[in-house]
Amino acid sequence: MRLLPCPLSYQPNEESESQSNSNHFHSESSNSFISPQSSLPSVPSLTSSSSQQLDQTSTTHHHCISTLKGHSSYVFSLALAGKHLYSGASNSEIRVWSRNPSSPECSPCSVVSSSKSAVKSLVVLGDRLISAHQDHKIRVWKINGAPYQQYTCMVILPTLNDRVVKLFSAKNYVQVRRHKKCTWVHHVDTVSALALSKDDSLLYSASWDRTFKVWQTSDFKCLESVQNAHEDAINAIALSNSGFVYTGSADRKIKVWKKHEGDKRHTLVATLEKHRSAVNALALSTDGSVLYSGACDRSIIVWEKDVGGGGDAGGGGGHMAVAGALRGHTKAILCLAVLSDLVCSGSADKTVRIWRRGVGKSYSCLAVLEGHRGPVKCLTAAVDSCNNNGSGTSYLVYSGSLDCDIKIWQIWVPFL
Repeated sequence: MRLLPCPLSYQPNEESESQSNSNHFHSESSNSFISPQSSLPSVPSLTSSSSQQLDQTSTTHHHCISTLKGHSSYVFSLALAGKHLYSGASNSEIRVWSRNPSSPECSPCSVVSSSKSAVKSLVVLGDRLISAHQDHKIRVWKINGAPYQQYTCMVILPTLNDRVVKLFSAKNYVQVRRHKKCTWVHHVDTVSALALSKDDSLLYSASWDRTFKVWQTSDFKCLESVQNAHEDAINAIALSNSGFVYTGSADRKIKVWKKHEGDKRHTLVATLEKHRSAVNALALSTDGSVLYSGACDRSIIVWEKDVGGGGDAGGGGGHMAVAGALRGHTKAILCLAVLSDLVCSGSADKTVRIWRRGVGKSYSCLAVLEGHRGPVKCLTAAVDSCNNNGSGTSYLVYSGSLDCDIKIWQIWVPFL
């Protein structure tokens, strides 16, 4: 049985890899793929007010303080580092912006790198920018100290050394298609997500080829590949500080992995099954005790550590249990970001919602950010240190959309 279509998530495709990017992106953005699906009636809602309405008691203030224009194609990925915001687009461009909205929005030389393939994910590691691409590759760029100068591509993963070393032994080959084999260090489909370990020593990559891989950041050697981690494309990956790896897939499942001390490989710890359609986004609370997952079923499921260890109400085998769902979006959840006690969600309904965790397991929707003309594909957020006072906290939320714009929103939230 095939999965229901979902906007902007992986669609199984057995056709030639040479299919043009333009056709692929057109199919992703087509309105025909944006259809309402059941919003998990079996999972209780964690919001006290109506799912379609804001918390009327909230004194939160929000507004769009800047719209960054410059991309001529879909904005697929965002990353914050230091004084800069990095954005990756479907036409392969990576741009750098000042994260301070009062600075000039765009320099004439703000395109710092370009390849030949859509940028699906970005992470920053010191003076290196790492990008995941639709052409199955991961690129590592040297960040130029001079503002808005072109970056140099240091290495493309897998590295030449990895490819050569693995080339001559039959045991290094895995079946990737019916009549095709490849060494296990290669991704053979779009690299959809990247994540760094707590100490930055490891880079994790997830792919539509149903694998996730682990890379050593000192030399970018591929240390491990978990083959057939899911039954369908992996769309998201998240890491906890305690070493758990979470992968979300188009097979509707979230899997929990762990590399135990003394082991050479990650092993499956639990499988979380509650979503009814493709899982597009994952995000963890700071302490790793709460996992948020967004899917095409329009719901954000909140999973909490099962401290008792015996329950399996959420299908998590004692690792995570379903606490409930956050409802309000009218189309697929495409991206999530967590900052302090706030959860930010972006959707194919063109809005960003800001949720706040309250006492116990209660949540409230503090704001609905409207203004994008297309689905919101990526999010990141940070504390607005320039505008805080003694009665609340100011945050900056950055959203990237298929309307080719990046918006910066200022949210002021009073203390509980």
